[in-house]
Amino acid sequence: MLISHNSKVNLTKKMVILALMFVSVAVTAQLQTAVQVVTNTNNAAATSQNSVNRLSDQTEELLVQYRTVLSEIESLQVYNQQLETVVNDQNSAIQSMNEQMTELESTNRAIVPMVIEMVDMMRQIVEADVPFRKQERLRRVASLEAILENSSVTTSEIYRKVTEAYQIELDYGRSVSTYEDELPGNNTKVKFLQIGRTALLYQTLDEKESGMWNASTKQFEKLDDRYNSAIKEGLRIAAKQAAPNLIGLPVIMSTGE
Repeated sequence: MLISHNSKVNLTKKMVILALMFVSVAVTAQLQTAVQVVTNTNNAAATSQNSVNRLSDQTEELLVQYRTVLSEIESLQVYNQQLETVVNDQNSAIQSMNEQMTELESTNRAIVPMVIEMVDMMRQIVEADVPFRKQERLRRVASLEAILENSSVTTSEIYRKVTEAYQIELDYGRSVSTYEDELPGNNTKVKFLQIGRTALLYQTLDEKESGMWNASTKQFEKLDDRYNSAIKEGLRIAAKQAAPNLIGLPVIMSTGE
């Protein structure tokens, strides 16, 4: 069978069209694939960017935390240095206190026997002395003796009280005073005139009888009535009721044994 020229041309056209259709389908498929690739790439890029943003935020947060930790470490180092200085000072103070306590213990061993002897000697002095304010002075000695037996009182406090008591006794020897008390032996209320440790005189409240302590006989003796006015004036001077003045008072000197 012979194919005409027109038929060949039409066949060729159809074949070309068919080929173009196949090519178009292939190109479309390729385009769709390319678009999908681009889409996937963009999605992946967006995901990656989000991850990068998250990592950036986390990195910034970690950096802030790191700087905060560094600041805290620096503060702790400064605090530790100060604390070390304080601890060293405290250790030095403790060592100094221990040394002082050791010295104090040695001092106490030397002072305590001396203080005990001083209190015992004071009682002997009061008992043997001119008997002015005797009960008051004996109570003071008894108070010192009680302190010696009190373990809660420090040695320094005991020593201070003993020296104060001795100072009072010393002041008695330089003072002139008057006070009321009972005359030993007959319980008669009298006014006493104490002139240091030189003389201790008395006068009854009705001013009719006067007397004085005799250091030789260790007792009070009645005086002649002629001394009444002088002793009365002496009592007024001692009570600061009259200006100091010369008065004639008897003095009995102890001859000793």
